[in-house]
Amino acid sequence: MQLKLTRESAYDLVIAKIGRNNLLKHILAVEAGMRRLAEHFGEDVDYWGLIGLVHDLDYNKTVKHADRHTYVTREWLAEYELPEEMLYAIEAHPGHVPCRSRLDWSLFATDPATGFIVACALMHPDKKLLSVTPEFMIRRFGEKRFAAGATRENIAACSNIGLELEHFLMLIREGMLNIVDELGL
Repeated sequence: MQLKLTRESAYDLVIAKIGRNNLLKHILAVEAGMRRLAEHFGEDVDYWGLIGLVHDLDYNKTVKHADRHTYVTREWLAEYELPEEMLYAIEAHPGHVPCRSRLDWSLFATDPATGFIVACALMHPDKKLLSVTPEFMIRRFGEKRFAAGATRENIAACSNIGLELEHFLMLIREGMLNIVDELGL
């Protein structure tokens, strides 16, 4: 019998595999961003959030083996009753398989966008997410050396879900604002 993956059981699994650190903050930010996108598109907010929550579950185990990233997650989640669509989106987010749905493209673009938005917040004197404006993000987006790890091409892939860059970044920021205390921003 397969288990049901709930938000609570997924969070417990993330804590067990990832711990309480900056990677956890990234994972929670992606969950929040995915929830906001789901709300925007009229999709299942809890389902999209759950995908964001487990998208990097195996990161600590695969950090030196990028070619295995997400495949270990699939193995770990095998005991749960999950739709193939969810597992596919997780595998698509680092580019292992091509994105083919709004869900896939959303996770693909949201993952690096959260890191970029955190970097924007940390540039402000008050280091607050609330201080980040659309103009500031767009200006920084053009600076390739700023938050260099946040792949601009992946973030710009938001066009595949019908969103312009500024609108997409604001939606992700709005989602992250819902958990600003957990993010420490």
